[in-house]
Amino acid sequence: MRYPIVLVFLFPFALQAQERTLDFYLGRALKNSPAFRDLNNQALLNRQDSLLLRAALRPQVGASAAASIAPNYRGFGYDPAQSNGGFFNALLGVNQPIVPKKNLEAQFLAFTVQNETLKNTARLTEQDLRRSVGAQFISAYGVGRQLAFNRETVDLLRREEAVFKRLTEQNIYRQTDYLTFLSSLRQQETTVRQLEIQYQNEFGTLNSLCGLTDTSTVQLALPALDLPLLPAVEQTVFYQKFTLDSLQIRADDQLIDIPYRPSVSLLGDAGYNSSFLSQGWKNLGFSVGASVSVPLRDGGQRRLRHAKTSILENTREGYRDFFLQQYWQEIAQARQQLAALDLLDQSVQQQLQTVRALIEANGRLLRTGEAQVLDYLMAVGNSLNAQNQLTINEIMRLQILNQLNFRNARN
Repeated sequence: MRYPIVLVFLFPFALQAQERTLDFYLGRALKNSPAFRDLNNQALLNRQDSLLLRAALRPQVGASAAASIAPNYRGFGYDPAQSNGGFFNALLGVNQPIVPKKNLEAQFLAFTVQNETLKNTARLTEQDLRRSVGAQFISAYGVGRQLAFNRETVDLLRREEAVFKRLTEQNIYRQTDYLTFLSSLRQQETTVRQLEIQYQNEFGTLNSLCGLTDTSTVQLALPALDLPLLPAVEQTVFYQKFTLDSLQIRADDQLIDIPYRPSVSLLGDAGYNSSFLSQGWKNLGFSVGASVSVPLRDGGQRRLRHAKTSILENTREGYRDFFLQQYWQEIAQARQQLAALDLLDQSVQQQLQTVRALIEANGRLLRTGEAQVLDYLMAVGNSLNAQNQLTINEIMRLQILNQLNFRNARN
């Protein structure tokens, strides 16, 4: 459902300006945010690491060549039994690692989890940005609303001031009454100037948050925020983070076992390898072989590493449980606040209707010289307080809806 927002005053100061919506600023913020470019580059890096692993599983081919000569003159020189008098080789070598299936599954699981984690982080970053931009937009919108009805009040007092001045000159009102009225008008004009400065600051902060350099004043449209139908918490990106953290811990735990499994590589080379001691032209050939590595003992490091992952999993569960407790408390409190604001709005609206009738009645008496100045100003002040309270309620409601929409993100 969409909560009804009572539009008490329009924006007379921005009727000629362009109106911008919350969606406009959200679009600019998402487009200009460097965080999304960073996350996209991290995903590309993760893909490159996966491709590097696949490339390392293919046969590794290399070429080598070496030559050496050990001269021997009249018995002086290296012992021919050691140096063979020299050698020359030119070989093409091949090395093919044999990787167990469990090792591959563990390594590719780690890459998959990292990729999913980056996607989830991007969603979380987007939601955080939407919440921040939404909150700032609502804040600026609220100041604009306050500025609007305060300007309306100034316009009303200025119209009445002209009448009051004329009646004072006719000695219907005392000079002190007129000065009291004029003092209230000047105070209200000062309030308007203060709100103008505040609005510019809030508007500038919104532009900065969205990466915009526009300094023009525009009208902000009423944020179209609905009360969302929240999914089950297990289906949200916030809970997905804990699921992916668990998978990451499991993948890291599996990677611990990889160095402790036997590793096998097939070796081979072909080419020319000769010492030239006898029939060097026959020394073309090849060789094949294999290497096996079996770890035997590491002083208990493997067991300790597995124990560390168990501690990490325990920590993750603690954060998950605390998140769930906070999540449900936040949702329940938000719904309770929305219900209370609805009741408060009804009361303030009734008060505002009474005050408006009182201002209208005092306005008529003012023109006939029968109004009490302080009564009239008190009625205007009460009207401002009621309008301000309605605006505060509206902004509070919008901020609550903004927070609930932040939680409305499926995985």
